[in-house]
Amino acid sequence: MRLPIHPPLPGQHSPTKVEVTDHNFLHQGFMQFSVIRLRHEKFAGGMTPVIERDVCHRGHAVAIVLYDPHADRLVMVEQFRIGACAAGVNPWMLEFVAGMVKEGEDPMEVAIREAEEEAGCVPRDVRLVYSMMPSPGGCTEVVEILAGLVDSTCIGGIHGLEEEVEDIRVHLVPAETAIALLDENRVPSGFTLLGLSWFARHRDRLRADAGVI
Repeated sequence: MRLPIHPPLPGQHSPTKVEVTDHNFLHQGFMQFSVIRLRHEKFAGGMTPVIERDVCHRGHAVAIVLYDPHADRLVMVEQFRIGACAAGVNPWMLEFVAGMVKEGEDPMEVAIREAEEEAGCVPRDVRLVYSMMPSPGGCTEVVEILAGLVDSTCIGGIHGLEEEVEDIRVHLVPAETAIALLDENRVPSGFTLLGLSWFARHRDRLRADAGVI
């Protein structure tokens, strides 16, 4: 999956030339790691000398904001995250449902499947919110953040695939509570932070579209 190539600002021209001189893979597991030697065009013209950069090849992922406009609450999940643990952060994180997209899969279909597996619900009116890179300085991962509406009446409990050793607890979080967590700097998960920021700005429109207000 590739993000569209466009300049950072409308009407702005940026360098475009990159020359890769060497690309060696060091490790291939759940994630791949490589060392790339390259040079690239400079803003003032000409090329940089050859530089070496480490790259984590993470792939394509989706996350989905699950919202019940009638109950005015979000469906969120809590689970253990190894990256947070290694960073010394509380590894049990409150997040939106998310998952990896395999080659040839449709991101929207993956998001719907993950919502069913992790939260026991099937969202409707699913739409793309953002495409983002969590760490473009050294990681190839692209995350598509989507949003969908749900009926949260019978949602809850513990979910996840046993073969993937998933242990996922579902939370029904009132919209005001979720926005307060955002403002209190209590949402360290990047895609969740961005999804909540979008939700806080579009909550009223989502409720109006659903005929609630």
